[in-house]
Amino acid sequence: MNRLPTHKLIISLALMLLSACQSARTGTPPEIATVKPAEGVFVLGQSTPTPLPSATPLPASTIVPPTPAATATPLSPTTTPTPAEITLLFTGQIVPGRCVQAGVDARGNADYIYAEVRDILQSADLTIGTLNASLSDHAPMTGCIETFVLTGSSNNADALAKAGFNVMSVATNHIKNCNSNTCGDRAFLDTLENLHRVGILPVGAGKNVKEALQPVVVEIQGVRFAIVSLGEIEPMAFADADTPGIAPLTETNLRQAIAAARQMGDVVIFMPHWGPEYTSTPNWNQRKYAQMAVEAGADLVVGNHTHVVQAVQTISGVPVFYGLGNFVFDQTWDHKNQQSVLLTIRFQGTQYLGYEFTPVYADGDGTVHLADEAEAAEIIERISAASTALPPAP
Repeated sequence: MNRLPTHKLIISLALMLLSACQSARTGTPPEIATVKPAEGVFVLGQSTPTPLPSATPLPASTIVPPTPAATATPLSPTTTPTPAEITLLFTGQIVPGRCVQAGVDARGNADYIYAEVRDILQSADLTIGTLNASLSDHAPMTGCIETFVLTGSSNNADALAKAGFNVMSVATNHIKNCNSNTCGDRAFLDTLENLHRVGILPVGAGKNVKEALQPVVVEIQGVRFAIVSLGEIEPMAFADADTPGIAPLTETNLRQAIAAARQMGDVVIFMPHWGPEYTSTPNWNQRKYAQMAVEAGADLVVGNHTHVVQAVQTISGVPVFYGLGNFVFDQTWDHKNQQSVLLTIRFQGTQYLGYEFTPVYADGDGTVHLADEAEAAEIIERISAASTALPPAP
């Protein structure tokens, strides 16, 4: 596993101290409602999910005879092995459209985007991104122009898989984009298919709202991480009973999704797509949903959408990361829109140990670079200032 540079470790330790101070606030989550769990658990390196075990009762006529007495053998002292450390890595949002896609077209593939950070992405046990563009060869590419239509080619999915991504939140506002009036839902469904094709599990979208709300459960070293993702930004992307799309972020849906994840997972992760653009301070709506998610049973909250890094907060002992910035995008008109952090979360078994930030920035063609010491300090200071300014959690 790659070690972070010293200055980044010092920065992350300072933020961990801040988190520890905030975590003194305590609260008791309400009872979780009964919800039918998903169909299986994905074990990394295994192509199909492992079905959930079911108990087989003995027939009514079965009689189990008593075990004959045996000579007692003295028990020798045993020690409980310490659970192995598990690392999860999250990125800011990935938008391979417009000028980024133009760069991909010029090179014939998207591998260049992640070359400088590939080792870090691959070093984690589970790497999770947030995709905010469609990936479809059916959708015409826009080129490097000003447009709100964000589309990327299917080979972006291949590059994401090569970079080390395992799971992708797709409950995002541009995931149904297509530069064609006759596209319908084709580009959206192509996006899900392309992610599955390369072995990346999409979460937060589906052929209907029931499917979109289902958790993705990944088992690592015997620990089940259950992930749900919901978005609030673009109603045109929302799924309903008969329409494909993303899981809408509402109180009812949030509680239902987390309850289902709680039944299946040892650790529940909530990934919202929320908040106003270009501000590091989370608004009241983000804070409301963060509190609600913790009450519902989430163990970790990692949000995105705002195009800049946002505050960190601890609510009843649960770490909340409101936004990680733009990991891959072409928003070069303001340097802070090019900046983001790689968030590494460490667990020992199911016990949360802490987090670390690795500051990065992206060029207009999407190429991701490690931030130098001065820029890293600037990014961390913005997060720290926004975190300090937050009102205390209830």
